[in-house]
Amino acid sequence: MQSGTILIVDDNKSVLTSLEMLLECEFEHIETAANPNQIVALLDTKDIDLVILDMNFSAGVNTGNEGLFWLSRILEIKPGMPVIMLTAYGDVELAVKALKNGAADFILKPWDNDVLLEKVQTAFTALNKARREAKGKAAKEIPYGSNRKSEPGMVIGRSNAMMQLIRLVTKVAKTEANILITGENGTGKEMLAREIHRLSLRSRKEMVGLDMGAISESLFESELFGHEKGAFTDAFESRPGKFEAAGESTLFMDEIGNLSLPLQAKLLAALQNREITRLGSNKKIPVDIRLIAATNRNLPDMVKQGLFREDLFYRINTIQIEIPPLRNRKEDIPVFIDFFLKKYSSLYGRNGLSIQPQAIEKLQAYHWPGNIRELQHVIEKAVILAEKNEIRQNDLSIHPSKAAAFTEAASLNDLERQAIETAIRQNDGNLTAAAEQLGVTRQTLYNKLKRFNA
Repeated sequence: MQSGTILIVDDNKSVLTSLEMLLECEFEHIETAANPNQIVALLDTKDIDLVILDMNFSAGVNTGNEGLFWLSRILEIKPGMPVIMLTAYGDVELAVKALKNGAADFILKPWDNDVLLEKVQTAFTALNKARREAKGKAAKEIPYGSNRKSEPGMVIGRSNAMMQLIRLVTKVAKTEANILITGENGTGKEMLAREIHRLSLRSRKEMVGLDMGAISESLFESELFGHEKGAFTDAFESRPGKFEAAGESTLFMDEIGNLSLPLQAKLLAALQNREITRLGSNKKIPVDIRLIAATNRNLPDMVKQGLFREDLFYRINTIQIEIPPLRNRKEDIPVFIDFFLKKYSSLYGRNGLSIQPQAIEKLQAYHWPGNIRELQHVIEKAVILAEKNEIRQNDLSIHPSKAAAFTEAASLNDLERQAIETAIRQNDGNLTAAAEQLGVTRQTLYNKLKRFNA
C-alpha cells in the first residue's frame, strides 16, 4: 500500500463509494467530498497529495466549466497539486482544455479500474520525483509537497454573487492594481484581502495590515512612515513604518474611510511619490507596495460631501470589489456553518458534533446584521454550550423576533441608541467588537454611551 492521501470530489455518492473502495486497497488514506465547496477547507485541514475531481456538479450541466473553475482554485491554493479530472462526457476539446489548465490527467466515466489505478500511480510517481528533485533547494523553489505549509484559501460559498466575485479576484490578484474592498462589517473584507495577496505575485512575503480607524493623528506618520531615534519624546530607537515593512509585499489599510482630510493628504503624497520620509529625517526612502484598502462607508458620497479626497479615492480605487452582506446570499450560510462547526468542534474537542436541520433553518431565517463574523461567533458559542452531540435550535443565541426593523415613529436618537444596544448585546458586551460592527471608533462609542447615560 502506497502512503499518501487522495481526495475524491464528486456529487454522485455512488461514484464516491466506488472510487473509495477501489483506491483504499492501494493508498493509505482516502478523503471524499460530495460538494466542491468543501475543497478549500479540506486542503487547509488535511495533507492531500492528489485530487480526483468531477467536472460537472449542477444537474443538467455538462460544460465542464465548474470542474475547470475548481481545478484553478486547487492549483491556486496548492501549486503543483496533481489533479485528475473525471467526467461522463467524452469531449476531447474539454479534455485538452483541462490538461492545458494544469490537470495531471483525464478519465471518462464509466472508467476501467486498471486504467484509473495506472493513471493515479503515474501521477504519484511524478509527484514523488518532483519532491526528490526539490530536496535541498531553497524554500522558494520547492514545489507542492514540501514541508512548507501553504496559506489556506478563503471559504467562498456557493452563491452566484460569490462565484462572480472570486472570478474577478482571480483576474486582478496577479496584477499590481490597487484594490478597494467595500462591504458591511463582518463580511470578510480582511479575509478577501488576504486571499488576493495569497494569489498575487507578492505572496512570498507576508501581508502587512493596518487599521486606519484606530490610529490617532499624532501617531499616523510614525506608524506609516516610521521615525528616527529622538524624533519625539519616547522615540528611543529608530523604527521603520508600515510602508517599509510592506516592501515588495501588500499593504492592507482597513477602515480607510475613517481618515481625516489632513491624514488623507499625507497618505496621498506617499502613494503618488512612491516614497516616504521618516519622522526626524530628511532622507527620502522609495517604497514598493501593492495597496489594498477596505471600508464599510460610502466613499463616493463622502467625496460629494467633501469628507474624502477625490484624488485619493481614484488612487486607491483602480479596482473595486464589493462583498455582499450575508442576508443577500443565504445559500452560503450552510457552507459557513459546516466550516465553523468543523473548526470549533476540533478546537474544543467536540468530535462527532452535528447540527440539527431545524437549527440550520433557524440560522438561514436570521438576518445577520453582523454578517459572517456574527455567524462564526454563534456557531462557536453553540459548540461550547451544546449539551448533547447535536446542536439544536435552543443552543443558538440568536433572536430573530427581536431583530425587527425600526419603526417609522422612532426618533434618530432612538434609532442610534437601539443600534448601539443591539451591537453591544450581539457582541456580549465587548465594546471594541461592537464599535467595529457599528463602523465607529471605540472612543466614539464611549462618547455616545455617555450621552445616552448607558
